[in-house]
Amino acid sequence: MSEPVRPVLDLDQSASAAAYHPGRGPEDGEGGKAGRFWSARRVSAGLVAVVVLGGSGLLLYDIAAVRAGRPAMHWRRALAADLAKWRLDEPGMLAAAAVAMLIGVVLIVLALTPGLRSLLPMRRDVASVRAGIDREAAAFVLRDRAMEVSGVQSVRVRMGRAKVSARAQSHFRELDDVRADLDAALAAAIGELGLARPPALTVHVGRPPAKKR
Repeated sequence: MSEPVRPVLDLDQSASAAAYHPGRGPEDGEGGKAGRFWSARRVSAGLVAVVVLGGSGLLLYDIAAVRAGRPAMHWRRALAADLAKWRLDEPGMLAAAAVAMLIGVVLIVLALTPGLRSLLPMRRDVASVRAGIDREAAAFVLRDRAMEVSGVQSVRVRMGRAKVSARAQSHFRELDDVRADLDAALAAAIGELGLARPPALTVHVGRPPAKKR
């Protein structure tokens, strides 16, 4: 006598975050350290250089003209007169100081951070070669590998720099079995990506929503 078929429920799900341990990537191997890629930021650096060069050049020209006995430019005389009237505790002065400070903080952050968050560095097996893979491309690779698992109807993969989250829907097989196979398949796929810092893996498996009659 066959066992009764268990009805498919929307709340059925199986989740795991412990079946895969990424470990530590070989950051300092024979090929050297595989750090993040730094963005060139040519546009922002060029704009800042143009503004600083133009402002400093105009100011130096006016100072040299005053030293030579010529009157200062109108804009500098008007600016000096306006600054003499303003008080440091006025709302306008405080707002201008806050904006200048915010711009300075943004420039410092841009100068000290690598950028290119969408590019994941890969292991450097050869010192003269640096390689990386786009996060979306890595997510597509993992998604294709997950779709090969028996019982998986659909899957969404979110690829982060430190964590991979996979949410799959299974239309047959036990959810625990599907989750175990997904853990193994995605762990193998992450290892094959050759990332310098393999991310942690979290897998969630559930049933597709029941169709309304």
